[in-house]
Amino acid sequence: MQRHSLRAAAAGVALLVAMAGSVRADSKDYEFQLLDKEVKQGAAVLSVKLVHKPSGRAISDAVIFATRMDMGPAGMEMMTAPIEAASSTEPGVYQFKTYLGMAGEWALSLGAKVQGETGTVENKLVLKAVQ
Repeated sequence: MQRHSLRAAAAGVALLVAMAGSVRADSKDYEFQLLDKEVKQGAAVLSVKLVHKPSGRAISDAVIFATRMDMGPAGMEMMTAPIEAASSTEPGVYQFKTYLGMAGEWALSLGAKVQGETGTVENKLVLKAVQ
């Protein structure tokens, strides 16, 4: 009887260890953070950091698949700006080139997949273009 109990306990511990190893972070555990909340109107390079919120760790291996620049925060969502990825030398920092043709508040919308995680990280970051 005692041997059976020990085997059952050992199997239970093994199951808990296996389950703990398979627990993954949720896409809600990640966020983009805008490094410059104010930029000059015109040609601009925007820098954002992707962070794992619980640990504060920067994530450098994400695949960014959705980007959009618009003046939604100023009530002009149809006013958009071109945006393209630019290279960055800092781990976890992603850069984008854009042209903000008008001063005011702009929204940078991003969608990304973090390697090894399920779900999509989506953020809308507000910045201000000044003359």
